Formats: sequence, structure tokens, C-alpha cells
Amino acid sequence: MAKLEKELAPTTFRTWFKDIKLINNYNNRLTIQVPMEIHKSILRETYGNLIEDTLFSINNENYELNYITEAENVDALTEVVNEIEQTNEVWDTNLNKDLNFDNFVVGSSNRLAYVSAMSVAENPGKIHNPLFIYGKSGLGKTHLMHAIGNYITQHSHKKVLYTTSDMFMTDYTGIADISNLDNQIEYANNFKNKYRNVDVLIIDDIQFLVGAEKTQQEFFNTFNYLQQSNKQIIISSDKSPDDLKKLEERLRSRFMWGLPVDIYPPDFELRCEIIKQKLKNTTLAHMINNDVIEYIANSCTNDVRHLEGTINRLMAYTAMIVPEKIDVEFANDALKDYLNKNIYSNNSIENIQKVVSDYYNITVDDLKGKKKSAKITFPRHVAMYLSRMLTDESFPRIGLEFGGRDHSTVIHSINKIDTELKTNMELKKAIDDIKNML
Repeated sequence: MAKLEKELAPTTFRTWFKDIKLINNYNNRLTIQVPMEIHKSILRETYGNLIEDTLFSINNENYELNYITEAENVDALTEVVNEIEQTNEVWDTNLNKDLNFDNFVVGSSNRLAYVSAMSVAENPGKIHNPLFIYGKSGLGKTHLMHAIGNYITQHSHKKVLYTTSDMFMTDYTGIADISNLDNQIEYANNFKNKYRNVDVLIIDDIQFLVGAEKTQQEFFNTFNYLQQSNKQIIISSDKSPDDLKKLEERLRSRFMWGLPVDIYPPDFELRCEIIKQKLKNTTLAHMINNDVIEYIANSCTNDVRHLEGTINRLMAYTAMIVPEKIDVEFANDALKDYLNKNIYSNNSIENIQKVVSDYYNITVDDLKGKKKSAKITFPRHVAMYLSRMLTDESFPRIGLEFGGRDHSTVIHSINKIDTELKTNMELKKAIDDIKNML
């Protein structure tokens, strides 16, 4: 109050602020008693932003403000007691406690999704609502969703529920499976209580609602109820909202209300960081060298789950053989049956040159020659980059295979492609296409 008094004219402070009282502060929800009804609208509409900014400057926290008159005080206190009782009830969030922001590895392909998820976790219901995360399977969407839920439960008393579209559909269709009308009504009420009496609803793989018209209708109603109540909704899909053509238009349009954000497949640098994170605190951590990490990163280009499976396979093989160290040769023996197409070990510079030249419609002689036109120079850079990434050949050896070029030229070409891959999605697609051809 003292800070507000300094900000306002004396008459204004005496008229609207002097006689207000803080009745309760629970779960960042302030209940404030005011003398008359008119104080409610004046404080909300005229001084709302000033009050919120002042509170934030003092405690660095956002508050929900609830104004009541003295006559309403008893009812407000009863509501608070009920809320306290609700927070003490047993509630299954369905969250995986092991998935959090601390063990989510961030790179250029998922940084926007990570930052957006953190923003929602810190301000649920107030920013990016709904948050719609999309991308191919195995890229970390589910990890981020659990991380949001775990952060919110750890830092507030808000009720969080994680579910999948399959679970939602099963729960909803279960209503029709009950023959007794009374039991059916009770089940329906329990269904609504489960999905609507929450502060944060997290629903995974929304694309599986395609074709389920009645379930889509119920989810539409649930979405509207939560949205109008300022409750946070977080959704994931393997496609963007615009690409979910078989979902109802009114659902797709609502998914666009907040923030749709995509996750791309991890680039080479991020795959290496993910592998290091997965190896941390394991028996392999001090036995494995960087060459093996790069070998695995080059062999698993699709998704994080493939990386995890590869690491688990290597750990099991290591436990059985008990080697003194893990080098590329040992890793190749351990994973040769698991990695169906090991482009790292099965391709030579010669093969790479042939595929790159075919892809860019030039000749291998062009790649090895002295021509410096953009049509040839860029594919040459790509071929050198792939020769370094997909083989164990040295810089001098690669230079020799490209017309006797100096090793510094090879390094320059590799760095050029590596830098451009961070922002050029068209180049990234070309690299992936060439790897598939290999």
C-alpha cells in the first residue's frame, strides 16, 4: 500500500485505496475486501495494471485479484476452504516425473518449442493458450509436455492432467457402454469432472481423434469450457493444425488461437549432445570417446528414440563383452545388426561423390575438377561435408579424393555447410535426401 500511495495523488488514494483490506492470499490469489460495489470496477478497469505491476515489482510474482464487499466475505472464505480441500485430494496427474526441463537437451531444432513451453509452465492460462506442439514422432514433444506439467505441479497447487487422445476417446465412449441409466449419468458426470475440473489439460497425439466425430464434439465442448475459464490447454500432434484436414474446421481454428510451434529432427550437433546427456552417469561415460559419439549421431538421424535404443543396445553389448575401451570398431560390432543401414561404415568417399553428383545433376569429374561456378562449387562443399560426416577419413584424405585439394579447403567447405544447415531448411532436406539415397 505504501508503494501505491507514493504513485497516486492523495485524493485518489484516499478515495479508492485507503479502506481496502487484504482478506486472503492463497495460491497467488488475493482476496481483497472493498467498501462498495463501485470499487470493484474502478480498481479492475482503471487501476488494474498499476496494482498488478506494483505487486510484481515487490514479489516478482503474478497474482489473481478477487474483489469482494464485506457482505460477500463469508462466501469468499468458504470458497477458499473448499479450494484448500480440493488441493489435498488424491489426484493422478498421469505425469512421468522423470521428464523435466533439466534433462531436455536444447538445440536449434527445438529451441522455440522449449522457450514456449517454459513460458507456459511459468504462466499457465495467461500466455500461449492453447500451446500446440507439433512434429514427427520421437522428437521430444511428449517430453516437453510432461516437463510443463511437472513444473506447474512443483511450483503451484494447480490441478494438472496429462492424457492422450486415445485415453480421452476410451473414457468418452465408455459412457455409451453402460446400460443402466443412473450409472450412465454418474459415469458421464465423472468424465466431465475429470477433464473439466482441472487447471491444466495436456493432451497428446490429437491427430488420433480423426474419424471420431462424437469424441471430437465432446473435446470441442471441453476445450471451450476450459478456454473460457482461463485454464491452460497443451496439445501435441504429428502435424500442424493446418495439416489436420480430417479434423473439424472449428477445432483446427481453435488450435490456432494460441501458439502453434514445431520441433524439427535434431541436427548432428544436437544428436551428439543428446547422446552425451544419455550417457551421463552411466558405466559407458568414461569408456567412450568422441569418435564413437559422432559415429552414433551419424548413424541415427531420424529421432531421439532411435538414439536411446542405440545407446541401450551398446550398453547391453558392453556389459556382455566388458571391453577396456569403446572405440568405433567395437561400437560397429555392437550395433551392426541394430543399425540396418549404417551409412557411416558402409559408404566410401567414392559412393558419396556418385550420389551427390547424381542428386545435383553434375558429374563426379566436376566435383574433382577445378571449375568454380556455383552450380559445381556448392555440391562439392556438400560432398566434402558428407565425406567427413559419414566416413572416418581424414581431412587430407578427403582433399586428395577431391582433386588433390588442401586440407584447409576441406575444412572451409565443411564449416560452410555446417553453418548454413542451422538456418537453411532446404539444404537440410537435401542432405537428408542424399543420406537416404546412400
